[in-house]
Amino acid sequence: CGACTVIINNKVAYSCTVLAIDAQGKDIQTIEGLAPEGKLHPVSAAFVEHDGQQCGYCTPGFVMAAKGFLDKHPNPTEADVERGLGGNLCRCGTYVGVRKAVLAAAKNMKGARHA
Repeated sequence: CGACTVIINNKVAYSCTVLAIDAQGKDIQTIEGLAPEGKLHPVSAAFVEHDGQQCGYCTPGFVMAAKGFLDKHPNPTEADVERGLGGNLCRCGTYVGVRKAVLAAAKNMKGARHA
């Protein structure tokens, strides 16, 4: 479903499919790591601003998938975003808000490098 999405060595991965032994020594980014000083990452902020969440269950996975996607595709179209986040599911159906949030985050991240 993608709710457990993390970034391992700069690649998006579902943590539920990664054995602990395989993660040993790897660089693992989680949603908590996007705001180390308490300030929202541009992707997280865009999800708030564009109602990219409802119940919140899938939100961390979508945010991490979006960050990983934008790191590799900084100028996406809406169709690119739809394809790029196709592995993440939302029971509440917030897909329009998610796509808007990712496109806004792409614009906000231009010219700035975020961890």
